[in-house]
Amino acid sequence: MHAPTFVRQPMSRRNFVLGTAAAGAATGLSLARSAHAAGSDVIRVGVIGCGGRGTGAAAQAMQADPGVRVVAMGDLFASRVETRRRALQGRRPKQMAVDDDHCFVGLDAYKKVIEASDVVLIANAAKFHPVQMAAAIEAGRHVFVEKPHAIDPAGIRLAAKACASAKEKKLGVLSGLHSRFQANIRETVGRIHDGHIGDIVAIEENFLRGPYGNTVRPEGLRELEIQYGNQYRFSWLCGDDVTQSLVHNLDRATWALGESPPVRCHGLGGRSGAQNLLGDVFDHHSVVYHYANGVRLYAHCRTALNCYGEYSSIVLGSKGIAFPMAGRITGENAWNYQGPNPNPHQQEQTEFFASLRAGEPLHCGDYMTRSTMAAIMGQLSCYGGQQITWEAASNSDYFLPPAAEACTWDMDPPTEPDEDGVYPVCAVPGFTKNV
Repeated sequence: MHAPTFVRQPMSRRNFVLGTAAAGAATGLSLARSAHAAGSDVIRVGVIGCGGRGTGAAAQAMQADPGVRVVAMGDLFASRVETRRRALQGRRPKQMAVDDDHCFVGLDAYKKVIEASDVVLIANAAKFHPVQMAAAIEAGRHVFVEKPHAIDPAGIRLAAKACASAKEKKLGVLSGLHSRFQANIRETVGRIHDGHIGDIVAIEENFLRGPYGNTVRPEGLRELEIQYGNQYRFSWLCGDDVTQSLVHNLDRATWALGESPPVRCHGLGGRSGAQNLLGDVFDHHSVVYHYANGVRLYAHCRTALNCYGEYSSIVLGSKGIAFPMAGRITGENAWNYQGPNPNPHQQEQTEFFASLRAGEPLHCGDYMTRSTMAAIMGQLSCYGGQQITWEAASNSDYFLPPAAEACTWDMDPPTEPDEDGVYPVCAVPGFTKNV
């Protein structure tokens, strides 16, 4: 994939807004083409979720296009909004335009960010991604959505519907599955598709590391503050580690396999009794995916202390082995990537905003929903201990309660710790019923 070619023609702020409004009315986005380098036309960007990934995406959007102005920020916690606003202001003062009236706090903050923006960056708890993405697209906004794009079948169905709507409206949809924008991975996958390793025989995927996020129970906070503030440690907010982390690996594997979805999968997972860390998520998962052509994908993730770590994608072929993350192929057509390899997080924003300037918005909706669905079915198989088919998972309306729209600051916490501060495990394979 190459960045669009730019045509030097001025684009007024009025034309940009009118184009976006037209997209919202399903009449199609018609951006006048302009030179990225000129940067004279303002694109208003709003940030939903002021953690590290949200503010990182905002900084990368500003780096991508001199015309970007971050105009609104929203989060569940006022302290995050203010801290991150100051940090971004210090890094790019000329492009930060978030005044006090556009710092929004609460579960409905996303609605106000959407209203103020042309492009919305969504990078908060994954539970809320489908609803907020759908709202932004309904309002005619371009969107960047961090992975995962949903945490359950009901959520990904909503996300897929929103992506289809964005395609009709000619709105840009950028996925946080950034491997698609990493140069050495792109080149390696291209060579796989060109037959450099022959027929794919099997794939091994690993995302093995220590615990993610805060693992110690904070003091002085009420229960919902703890859970909302530590999304990666609670399954009802993050969907657990197959959807939260291994989705990157599954996306690379799906890409290598020509975007073919698995036919079925079976998984196993649980939580080690010796590691009673904050939250209710599992600390290990393994999923075996079966494909129609006989290929099997063996995918593993772990977030445990003092254990072996590895982050890798290994594609085994009849003529060689590809290591996409390393940009390397062994076997009959041995090869090593030697070209430039810019930061993929930055590259995705650079290509996204270039596509908006060119009037040809990027649309990642097809692969982002397909790869997320693969992660969801794997996670649910681990939770339920049952084999799950792609068809059954795709047609299911199952969701991890409570529904995103039903979440409030006054509701009962979805899970509660015991007197020692230990949360019950989120699922019991063989007894938990989902799909």
